[in-house]
Amino acid sequence: MSLSVNDIVSVLEEWAPKWAAWEKDNAGLQVGSRRQSVKKVLISLDVTKQIINEAITKKADLIISHHPLLFRPPSSVTAGDAVGELILQLAEHRISVFSAHTNLDFTGGGVSFALAETLRLNNIRFLSPLKNTLSKIAVFIPEGHVDRVMQAMVKAGAGIIGKYASCSFGSKGIGSFISSQSSSPFIGKRNNLEFVNETRLEMTAPRGRLDQVITALKAVHPYEEVAYDIYNVENPNPNFGMGAIGTLPKPLPLGAFLKLVKQALGCRALRFTGKLSAKIQTVAVCGGSGSDLLPDAIASKADVFITADIKYHTFQTAAGRIALADAGHWETERVVLKNIAAKIRSIAKKNGASLSVLITKQNTNPIQTI
Repeated sequence: MSLSVNDIVSVLEEWAPKWAAWEKDNAGLQVGSRRQSVKKVLISLDVTKQIINEAITKKADLIISHHPLLFRPPSSVTAGDAVGELILQLAEHRISVFSAHTNLDFTGGGVSFALAETLRLNNIRFLSPLKNTLSKIAVFIPEGHVDRVMQAMVKAGAGIIGKYASCSFGSKGIGSFISSQSSSPFIGKRNNLEFVNETRLEMTAPRGRLDQVITALKAVHPYEEVAYDIYNVENPNPNFGMGAIGTLPKPLPLGAFLKLVKQALGCRALRFTGKLSAKIQTVAVCGGSGSDLLPDAIASKADVFITADIKYHTFQTAAGRIALADAGHWETERVVLKNIAAKIRSIAKKNGASLSVLITKQNTNPIQTI
């Protein structure tokens, strides 16, 4: 048995859904067809000519990257254009490209969690859980049909709170209605005032999944016209967030910890601020450009914050308040490639599919140090 691009993409988008990405991000299938059969996958942080040549040499059908090949929709795809030539080369060799970018940054087990795991942190959690991503759905259901509607909503993605699934609340009451002459009421008679024992079922769901949840509940609800309410809630989303925070098994001097960071991430150089003798145990991290999370790291009482692309004045802001280190964009993000590979291998094993999953060993980092 072989898997299709769609089989693999579906698993990755369940883990890191597109709705979790920044609005202007271009995550998802970049090149190719969801129907294409896949026997070999190549995983890389970037999609460059070198990576595409590797995929051709190794006969990979699908490239999975963190950084999108198409950050913006191209106005044309032509030879002579840098990105256009890559797309044409991919099309010529029937190689699909899928990218999980900020959605992979913001999910559990994604970029920042992989970075925290690589630095051997314990009790890893989000540094800044996402806000304004959840809604509450309240639907009114007649007796005897609550479980069926609830299960449909759960299957569509509702009812997940942190590490708990199928979370709901039901309250009993009495509903009333008068059905019109052209209606087909499930209960009672036309043009008659009816009173029905009902349950108000409440469940939370990601706003990006609302359409699927509403479609699912309507498909199994017995009423011709389904009564439901949607409320946007301000609760932080415990399942998605920016950055991560955890603790070292035992305190270390900052100098010793930074040596551990360099070794674990393969950094040739590391910029930092802080006293090398200071004791470090609580560590905040954000793979890639995460310096905007400095206030969150300080508020969380982290001893040190590891991220990348830090500006001079951000170091100035951190001085005397928290140790801050820039370990490099490529270095802090490439650690997630092994997590992507593990996800794909698990779906192949589950389906008994023959699939080769390769992680590139090429260094696509454009930044060099001497």
